[in-house]
Amino acid sequence: MALVEHVSDFAQYVINGIGLPGACFLMALESMIAPVPSEAVMPFVGFLIHDGKFGWVEATIWTTIGSLMGSIISYYLGYIGGKPVVMKIGRFLLVNEHHLDWTTKWFHTHGGLTVFISRFLPVVRHLISIPAGIGRMPLLPFLMYTAIGATLWNVFLMWVGYWLKDRWETVLKYSHPIDLAFVAVCAVVGGIWLFLHLRKPKPAEKVEVTK
Repeated sequence: MALVEHVSDFAQYVINGIGLPGACFLMALESMIAPVPSEAVMPFVGFLIHDGKFGWVEATIWTTIGSLMGSIISYYLGYIGGKPVVMKIGRFLLVNEHHLDWTTKWFHTHGGLTVFISRFLPVVRHLISIPAGIGRMPLLPFLMYTAIGATLWNVFLMWVGYWLKDRWETVLKYSHPIDLAFVAVCAVVGGIWLFLHLRKPKPAEKVEVTK
């Protein structure tokens, strides 16, 4: 919580100073391995939309571009350097090796759609671009899933900020439960999918009869 509060103060300073390019920069950091949670950035953008300083469309475009920029950088860190380079750089940014290993395993287990789903999950959304690069995921699907997921998440947080304009402390207080709610929903959906998938009878193998 203390980290979120400090980052939110920094985010307000940057965005107040240089506007939406500042929000773009912060969301680029958020999509990389820097400890910049989107919950500390995007609600404040929503506040400024409420005040008429930004428009919904321009704010969405700028922040999505930022998310894509950070994701592409992380993608190529994984693609070119692999885990050793990522950890060498990431140790200065408090990257947890266990979280990276878990995210990599999750990506390889669930495939490319994981890039989209991960935009709604805490911790994972900061790291998912790296295993996508390590796994040589095709760039175009990676960008598509990232853009759609990042846009939905960013707009959701801006909407929260827009409607809770005068309750910044409330946004910070409930940002973690929001993350947990997304995790719970994804877990339930994933569990249902696995149940339906595993219970499907396998097609009978054809047995060749030799005469």
